[in-house]
Amino acid sequence: MPKQKTHSGAAKRIEKTGTGKRRRAHASKSHLLTKKTRSRKRRLKKQTIVDKANVKQASSLIPYK
Repeated sequence: MPKQKTHSGAAKRIEKTGTGKRRRAHASKSHLLTKKTRSRKRRLKKQTIVDKANVKQASSLIPYK
């Protein structure tokens, strides 16, 4: 069976943690920041775990990472 190609866009955005979970950044942090509160922007800085419903898709996009 041939090798599966890695999705280069997903590889730049999603990484695997030490325990095997997938980690991603929050959205809505690039522009229109003046209307967002300080605390909201602070929360958006931190990374989060990919939701359970999307883990299978994220793993198939990055098979060797």
